[in-house]
Amino acid sequence: QVQLVESGGGLVQAGGSLRLSCAASERAFSDYAKGWFRQAPGKEREFVAAISRNGFITYYADSVKGRFTISRDNVKNTVYLQMNSLKPEDTAVYYCAASASSLATIQALQYYYWGQGTQVTISS
Repeated sequence: QVQLVESGGGLVQAGGSLRLSCAASERAFSDYAKGWFRQAPGKEREFVAAISRNGFITYYADSVKGRFTISRDNVKNTVYLQMNSLKPEDTAVYYCAASASSLATIQALQYYYWGQGTQVTISS
């Protein structure tokens, strides 16, 4: 069974940093674009960042641009989200997702595989 497993969430103070990781169970997932989404309590799931198969193309939500960096290691079949200068409004469950395409996209409907999520909590 195909799985995406996120890790690296936790509780940090505002201004701090966290690095999320997402490991895929299938080697073939290195061929797919990857994305990170988040869902805060009482809010809809929103796009955070996306990266193409080869890592050359990345997209970011305006709210995280300049603070978050998405990257991938296709040898390790893992995608990362480095989060710096964290704010309380970044508090959410963060989900990793894999598209069935090599092209990065911000559209959640283009992602067919999802992880279970990891909680990120930022205290003020």
